[in-house]
Amino acid sequence: MATGFFHDELTLWHGGGDYALTLPVGGLVQPGAGLPESPESKRRLVNLMQVTGLMRGLDLRSAPPALREDLLRVHPASYLDRFKALSDDKGGEIGHHAPFLKGGFEIAALSAGLAKAAIDAVLRGELTTAYALSRPPGHHCLPDDPNGFCLLANIAVAIHAARAAGLAHRFAVVDWDVHHGNGTEAIFLDDPDVLTVSIHQERNYPLDTGGVEVRGTAGSNANIPLPPGCGHETYLQAMDRVVLPLLRRHRPEIIIVACGYDAAALDPLGRMLLSAESFRAMTERMQQAAAELCANRLVLVHEGGYSEAYVPFCGHAAIAQLAGFDITAPDPLAGVIAARQPGARWLNHVSDHLAEIADFFEV
Repeated sequence: MATGFFHDELTLWHGGGDYALTLPVGGLVQPGAGLPESPESKRRLVNLMQVTGLMRGLDLRSAPPALREDLLRVHPASYLDRFKALSDDKGGEIGHHAPFLKGGFEIAALSAGLAKAAIDAVLRGELTTAYALSRPPGHHCLPDDPNGFCLLANIAVAIHAARAAGLAHRFAVVDWDVHHGNGTEAIFLDDPDVLTVSIHQERNYPLDTGGVEVRGTAGSNANIPLPPGCGHETYLQAMDRVVLPLLRRHRPEIIIVACGYDAAALDPLGRMLLSAESFRAMTERMQQAAAELCANRLVLVHEGGYSEAYVPFCGHAAIAQLAGFDITAPDPLAGVIAARQPGARWLNHVSDHLAEIADFFEV
């Protein structure tokens, strides 16, 4: 069975207004190139997949926007109405670092709809695996407080829609975006049937969330905060020593990855040292878990990643692995990133840190 690739050009037309990196233009902040959450990294990923031929092997699909009834399972009507009114006018900003232009509501609903359709198709058996190129992203969005470029909680909306349709009961969300998945955590914090796991750079964004001690009343939330400077080996250790045992204990019917690429080296908003090979290897581990636990059902939903030149290589590696293809886009930075990996002393230190986290979760 095929791997689906869910994408719509309209999502690349989302914009955030006058920013220079994450600072609003004005005062002593002169105009710049705009928000780092731009369409270019996603558009270049699509272009790279077309040039290498990877796109030809995928089941290409779009999807309708998420319906209001879908959104209301996560977001209160007061928030949706305020968002829609601003969107119909000329755009604006409701939360923290979550601006949008006119028509932003419809594009955000489409982004959530792509995630919803990808998860729906896999759970219905139409596809074995799927990738949703959702934009704007969603994992920071709280029910009534968008932030961190996220306007709707894409994965949460999709999970609740799948539940409402009776397609599955137990879910797992593994978030390897460099920033803590605070929105997904908050929405499912006390839900015993949704395991949420976030591997992230400690105290990056948000500054005050993502601690290992936050478990929720059901104990189904797990945070794996890592110090800046962690690289390939540390992330694979985190997967092997903490994430995979947690998945085995939870036994989900589907695994969903909040797939950010901002833990890659050279990302402007992260200080980690992953390579394209890191994302391929983490995807492979998720495939192994899905094969063992949930009949191969695995969906990757695009989140962050702000290096326009490098995100396409990371995404290509992950998607080729997801689809089981040997079509490669050779990583132009592989040698440089390999040379920058932490040494043995640092790896031993972080290994001890991961051992403490594994003990905390009793895995």
